[in-house]
This record gives sequence, structure tokens and C-alpha cells, in this order.
Amino acid sequence: MNKTALLTVEHFYCGYGNTQVIKDLSFQVKAGERFCILGPNGCGKTTLLRALAGVLSWQGNVEADGLTLHMMPPKQRAKRIALMSQFSQAAFDYTVYEAVMLGRYTHRSGSLFSVETSADREAVEDALRRTGVWELRERSVTKLSGGQLQRVFLARTFAQEPQIILLDEPANHLDLRCQAELLESLREWTAARNRCVVGVFHDISLALAFADTALLLEDGRALACGPVGELDGRLLDRLYGMDVHRYMKKMYGRWM
Repeated sequence: MNKTALLTVEHFYCGYGNTQVIKDLSFQVKAGERFCILGPNGCGKTTLLRALAGVLSWQGNVEADGLTLHMMPPKQRAKRIALMSQFSQAAFDYTVYEAVMLGRYTHRSGSLFSVETSADREAVEDALRRTGVWELRERSVTKLSGGQLQRVFLARTFAQEPQIILLDEPANHLDLRCQAELLESLREWTAARNRCVVGVFHDISLALAFADTALLLEDGRALACGPVGELDGRLLDRLYGMDVHRYMKKMYGRWM
């Protein structure tokens, strides 16, 4: 059964100032799909995510569930697409519950600090339990470990209730167990209803274990895009300028 495209990107350009980083990029992500973007440092992976999230200006056409992003006001766009950036320190001394409640701003009719509704509370509790931090809800975010804090950020993203989550190195700085738990939460989230995940990864093995589809990004352009099981190893070698398969076998040989 063919699934419909949830995210469509066509002839996409973006960058900084007069410098184009992403150049004429086109791809689709289907409902239920886990889509990863691979490429060396400086190829435009994070720039692409930031532009899709509305942080950077861009040119081209982007549709989320059939609706054109350029036509959406920021609050409506945030109900469709959420960006979870790389690990960073918490800026304020919120409790875990308060930090996750910030994800509900897109659903508030008034200001960010307007009175929370029962729907807000239900969404936050579900997100906290889904990510395994319900028991930490009264703890200050400044007292959390890096792995705990990253799960709080993921819970805040879930509480936003987007259809599309953009992930920028979500497992960066996390130990193996935290990586596994975070990615399993994302698998479960993606499998439910009309959702998809688009993630940027430096760890190739982690990306290919998590994703259904991979986009190989070379100097801001698509080198290839398709199912991870059909990726041509020669393209990975070209992308990273090395024998990727040989390197991986050497690195993980002790586990074989």
C-alpha cells in the first residue's frame, strides 16, 4: 500500500547572505517514514533543517500534508513541523513539567503563559511518560544529566504535537542506552497516525539502523536518495572521501 507524501520539498534553495548552501534540492518524505540525511561536515544538513523549520529564509516549494509552508503563519507552521536541535544546556531553571509545557505554545489562543487547558496537561503527561521522564517532572532541568535533558527536549517536541519532526543530531553526546531509548521513542511516535521524522546524523551506522530512507547530501545537492537497504556503497565512499565499508568493518570487527 503506497503512502502519501507528508513532506514535499521541490527546487529548494537556502543559505546565509549571498551564499547558497542548499541548491535545487527536491525530495519527499511519506507518512510513517523515518528519513535520514547523510553527508560530511559543511554539506548543508543543519542549514536545510533550520530552513525547513522557518529559522532561515528559503526559496522553492515546500508542502506539509499538502499545504504550502510559505502560506502558513509561524504558529500554524509550528503545528506541522517541529525542530529538535542538538544537545544544549537549559537556559532557565524550569521544572521538567514546565519545560515540556512550553511545547504547547502553538496550541494556545493567547500568550505563551496563558492558562493551560486539560488538553495541554494530557499532551504533556503523555509526552513525559512516552519519553520516560514522568518521574522527573518536578525536578529542575538544571539538575538533569545530558541524557535526561535530551529526553526532556524530545518530550517537549512530542507535546507540540507536530506531524513532522526535524532532528539535528538527536543522539549527540548521549551514551548507548540513551541513544537506543531516544530512537525507540521516535520509532513508536512515527508509527502512530500521520507522522514522519527527518533526521541528520553523523553516525552512519546509527542513521542506517534507524531510518527507512536516506538522502545523501553532497555540497548542498542530492547525490542519491532511496531506501537504506539499496544504498550503493560506492556513493558513500564518494560522499565521505574514504572506503566507508572497510572502515566500518575495522571499527566494529570485534563484535562480529
